[in-house]
Amino acid sequence: MIRIASLSLLFLAIVAGGSIVGLMLASLPVEEGEITLPGLVARGIVLGDDLGVPSITADSRADALRILGYLHARDRLFQMELMRRKSAGRLAELFGAAAAQLDRKQRTYQLSRTAGIIVNDLPPEQRRALHVYVEGVNAYIEQARVLPPEFLVLQYQPEPWQAEDSILVVLGMFQTLNGQEQGERMVSVMERALPSDLLTFLTPDTDSYATVLVGGPVSRRFNPTLPAAALAALPKAEGYAANHRVDAENVVAGSNNWVVSGIKTADGRAIVANDMHLGLSVPNVWYRAELAYQQRHLFGVTLPGVPGIVAGGNDDVAWGFTNVTADLVDLISLEVRPGQPDSYRTPQGWQEFGQHTETIKVKDAADIEITLQDTVWGPVSDSSLLGRPVVIKWTALERHAVDLGLLDMDNVKTTQQAITAMNNTGGPPQNVVIADKEGHIGWTYMGRFPRRIGFDGLASRSWADGHLAWQGYIPPEELPRLLDPPEGFIVTANNRTLGREYPYVIGHNWALGYRAFRIAELLRDRQGLTEQDLLAVQLDNRSGVLDFYQQLALNALQGLGTKDAELQDVEAALHAWDGRMQSGSIGAAFLAEFRNRLAQEVFAKVVAACRVYDPDFRYAWREMETPLRQLLIERPQGVLNTRYHDDWPQMIIDIMRQTSRALHQQYPEISLTQLTWGQTRSVSLQHPFSKSASFLGNVLDMPPFEIDGCASVCVKVLDTAHGASERLVLSPAHPENAIFHMPGGQSGHPLSPHYRDQQRFWQKGIDAPLQSTTKPYHLSFLPQ
Repeated sequence: MIRIASLSLLFLAIVAGGSIVGLMLASLPVEEGEITLPGLVARGIVLGDDLGVPSITADSRADALRILGYLHARDRLFQMELMRRKSAGRLAELFGAAAAQLDRKQRTYQLSRTAGIIVNDLPPEQRRALHVYVEGVNAYIEQARVLPPEFLVLQYQPEPWQAEDSILVVLGMFQTLNGQEQGERMVSVMERALPSDLLTFLTPDTDSYATVLVGGPVSRRFNPTLPAAALAALPKAEGYAANHRVDAENVVAGSNNWVVSGIKTADGRAIVANDMHLGLSVPNVWYRAELAYQQRHLFGVTLPGVPGIVAGGNDDVAWGFTNVTADLVDLISLEVRPGQPDSYRTPQGWQEFGQHTETIKVKDAADIEITLQDTVWGPVSDSSLLGRPVVIKWTALERHAVDLGLLDMDNVKTTQQAITAMNNTGGPPQNVVIADKEGHIGWTYMGRFPRRIGFDGLASRSWADGHLAWQGYIPPEELPRLLDPPEGFIVTANNRTLGREYPYVIGHNWALGYRAFRIAELLRDRQGLTEQDLLAVQLDNRSGVLDFYQQLALNALQGLGTKDAELQDVEAALHAWDGRMQSGSIGAAFLAEFRNRLAQEVFAKVVAACRVYDPDFRYAWREMETPLRQLLIERPQGVLNTRYHDDWPQMIIDIMRQTSRALHQQYPEISLTQLTWGQTRSVSLQHPFSKSASFLGNVLDMPPFEIDGCASVCVKVLDTAHGASERLVLSPAHPENAIFHMPGGQSGHPLSPHYRDQQRFWQKGIDAPLQSTTKPYHLSFLPQ
């Protein structure tokens, strides 16, 4: 009986397993045949290449976007579902109590309400484009025989897609790139805890690698005088370790982009190169597509859930983006009326908080009721700052800061026209580099930037007396721009591109300038550049930043009379370093960790002083390299813990020993003189399901591999789960020579042949074409 029962259970398991596999196969995207698409005006054709990249030919832009919406849903519906739910604060409905806290925080921003306002504000043509796209998404949801596997596992039927959901996807990207409160919270605490000269020293807007495009060479916020007395006067930090409280890497959600003009290439073509750095996951954030309609032709990457090409080109112009790292968030400190906590002071007098209740639905648990507060300036944050409530004043929540203006890139023909179009487009603010087929190049900003009155936005302030305010946006025609510079190239990499002569304050916490510096260094003396040359620059893993720390360590070792075995190994590893962060580099892991530990030690007193006011304080200024190097060079008294007795060489030796021992503890079987960069770092691209169910990793994830690149101090940005979400090299004059990489593949379906078929090109840096001449898949879309 036991044997029969066991066989019966095995049979049932086989049947159930077969049913699951059958359902998964039935949910695979259809790539060939005919599909009736409601609302379509004329027949549309989709040709798919060997990687499943669709080329859409349609009668009109509306028909092309309707088909794009269908294809996005076909290949990436669950990704789209997660993006709209994350922005709206509705993940707990699918994933239960584990997501409730994230939902609670997200509801504070009230993005769902903002999305509705944005949709209503859109110009009529953009609103029409959005609605036909939405209809395409919903046509797939309604027609799908079986939904993608994630929906089967969750036993969930997605709600119809709404226009507001597409805007929620845009707002989610906005939040990733330019919607964080941490920078202003950090500086506000530092302002309270530290003397003003020390605050300025620790928060510069420049470094030794500065590469400025317009506005002159002088920065806005830099004082080369080291405030030694202020540092020495800080309370001692004995017994306090700043480990993990100083973010020396400070990974930026950003990118590299550059453009070379016809004077730098062999045949006069201008070329755009762009690699956008984001969190890496499966599927990839971008979706490749090509659209042709009414004598218009566009190609590049799209964002699933949103109509239009984000970065790429048309037959006349190419463009690419990097994050501006602008200051777009102000935390307004509220003055609450004594004895009446429901009122706050404004320039018009005391006003009552707006207030409403929302319900967070939680799968397999009770609903959670939360109360949200509003003010005349915006929503109240769920976290106080220095003991006072603060309002989130963020451009993404303002009228007309987000739109679908990128759709108009289908009609631009010159660099100058593209600059005008970009200046008038709303969305997450970006550096845009542009090339046209005549060989001209340009750079400008896309997006809306607040025009502040009475303050610079660096730290939190009260707006109650009316002296501080936002007065609209910087006019589009006054945004910075550069056309055809004599050098023949333009580079941005989230660095400061503006000098003090530019009349507006755009940001403070710029990325370290090394990536832009290194790219310019590789381009400056080169002629006859090709697409392959620019791809090689994208893959460059030289880290000149760490040269300083290599020499610092070697100098300290040279001052010792004798060295024990541990320090001899350190010295050998330092000499072995090849200056690169490639997987086989000896000494790279030591130098990266050495730099990090030096920063923890040198800034320990600063962090300790700030944690008095905020126990969660972290020092994460992106230009930290400037004060760190200056302190390590000038070596003032009173900065180090007293156990060092102001002996900086001894501290440096001590940090070398700590670094060596930490690496030995992590990798006990590998000598420091044999330890490679790749052995200490691996890249793991995970599907959301495998993050909580690791046994699914073999099926859903990309196989892990050793890193060739680094988090922030080399051009090839690649960390454990962060890096180039795409690489594009494109000349509008010769799109047939364009190169493209992205991790994973087009499809989000794990059984699709296009789930991982682009991974090897991206991972190994293989020259892969943007456009394929072979398109074996044929799909016809027919009007109903």
